[in-house]
Amino acid sequence: MVADYDCDGATACAVALRGLRLLGAQHVSYLVPDRVIDGYGLTAPIAERVKVTGADLLVTVDNGIASIDGVARAKALGMQVLVTDHHLPALKDGQVLLPAADVIVNPNQPDCSFESKSMAGVGVMFYVLLALRAELRERGAFTAQNQPKLDTLLPLVALGTVADVVKLDANNRRLVAQGLKRIRTGHLPAGLASLFLAAGRKATVATTFDFGFALGPRINAAGRLSDMTLGIECLLTDDAARADELAKMLDGINRERRDIEAGMREQAQLAADAMIDEDEEPPPRLPSLTPISTKAWSASSPRASRTNCTAPPLSLPPARRQARSMNSRAPAARFPVFTCVTHWIWWPSANPACCCVLVATPWPPAAPLPKSSSRCSNKHCSKSPTSGWTPPR
Repeated sequence: MVADYDCDGATACAVALRGLRLLGAQHVSYLVPDRVIDGYGLTAPIAERVKVTGADLLVTVDNGIASIDGVARAKALGMQVLVTDHHLPALKDGQVLLPAADVIVNPNQPDCSFESKSMAGVGVMFYVLLALRAELRERGAFTAQNQPKLDTLLPLVALGTVADVVKLDANNRRLVAQGLKRIRTGHLPAGLASLFLAAGRKATVATTFDFGFALGPRINAAGRLSDMTLGIECLLTDDAARADELAKMLDGINRERRDIEAGMREQAQLAADAMIDEDEEPPPRLPSLTPISTKAWSASSPRASRTNCTAPPLSLPPARRQARSMNSRAPAARFPVFTCVTHWIWWPSANPACCCVLVATPWPPAAPLPKSSSRCSNKHCSKSPTSGWTPPR
């Protein structure tokens, strides 16, 4: 199996190995390209590394549809190639170019009549296993009564489908719903159970939110900062202790990823702040208020006092940025934050640049809201603000 280094690729690889072993395969292994060294997909060097392992059949999961050279090299080395993918094929001179694989399974290849075009790579692999089981049943390998139950793979299919952010059409919705149903009843691999625990989530009340914002990022982090082998091994193991160890490692990598992203955002904000010169004309004002939180109250509420302040949008100082960052992790109804664009509410601010900048505050406020009739101190603001704030009701 040649897998991709994201959550869809990891779950597709785990589904392939688990499913093939259920169907009787004895010699199956996998390889994940390194994001930096190998690049994306099946390349000629990857095909050579697979051949060295003694493989006769190379199967791609969540990649391969555009691997023209990689498939050609694998064929030249004497291997059969099965491409399972969901991405769009390559184009050359406006024409679709497909790899010379023995078999291609991809709902987005030309002339494919399969109706669900939005399947993730893990969903495609799951359907390949269903077709293989049907073929083996026809050949008498087992009957409908004693055939392997592939529905045990649905929790992994659901995770990969949501984490890859594909459209939840009717078919994908069924796959995700069935996977969640099994997870909530405790029928899930040891690795998934450990990931729920490491993320501080409860599998008994699992939702797609857990897939997209708790489990998925922890698996994806391995492919970005370390080795996706960690993520795949976590999904493959049936040893609870080993699963806990791997889940903790993935959680640690994900925390490192968060720190790196937070640092990048801060650097970008500082760079943007440094570009603003107080003596220069400010950038054009955006046309409307942009609410960061819409659950707290609606900016279009008729009870909200609007002003005619024409001050341009101002970047928040560090204290305000910290308040906004804290707000992003707080319940929306508790900390409404708005960006001062077309000023709906005047509120005196600690920012000396403009008294019209809106700041974060708990709602309802602990103290009476400030009132003033003073003029805005921002030189670009030519209007007087309102004398108070009519809170939403």
